[in-house]
Amino acid sequence: MHHLIAPSLLASDFANLQRDIELVNASEADWFHVDVMDGMFVPNISFGFPVIKAIKKHAQKPLDVHLMIVDPDRYLKDFKEAGADSITVHYEACPHLHRTIQVIKQLGCKASVAINPATPVANLVDIIADLDMVLVMSVNPGFGGQKFIEHTFTKLAQVKTLAANTNPDLKIEVDGGVDTGNAAKLVEAGASVLVAGSSVFSASDPSLAISQLKHL
Repeated sequence: MHHLIAPSLLASDFANLQRDIELVNASEADWFHVDVMDGMFVPNISFGFPVIKAIKKHAQKPLDVHLMIVDPDRYLKDFKEAGADSITVHYEACPHLHRTIQVIKQLGCKASVAINPATPVANLVDIIADLDMVLVMSVNPGFGGQKFIEHTFTKLAQVKTLAANTNPDLKIEVDGGVDTGNAAKLVEAGASVLVAGSSVFSASDPSLAISQLKHL
């Protein structure tokens, strides 16, 4: 299976958001990664519903919406209506994770769970069979441009092993510090979706940066 590329709009130029969306549309990217932060689960605030609706209006590829918020259950329907094709919730934010995943699927979205760098992969053993994707955070969530955490390679391999028997089609996404220097090793370790923000939008040629990540 070829890996997918999901440029993170958190690193785009917000003053030229439509331009950057159209750039991704025309590129070899597969998804748009949309980070939603509430200033409580993580120490930053990002996109709300009006911005996601505006992104959806111009996006020609699926919206991979990553909720870094407390009590995400309150807003799942709203994110679906705003344009989410896939919804990722954090293991650490969901006390009733099975129920949350069921609701996401009932809404017609792909269901994904993210784990922070300090959260063991073993915590997913009772939910992994029900998921479309697991997102392994390779930085502590909240800000773009952070340094990649090396232990991520081990965690990706652990997720792949955990899913092998119960959910072999599971997508494994990695987010944080992804660039051409580590992308091939991430895919080798088990990643099938690469989220890239700064390494794409800070590049002199973002389309080329996406292409380089796609063809490792």
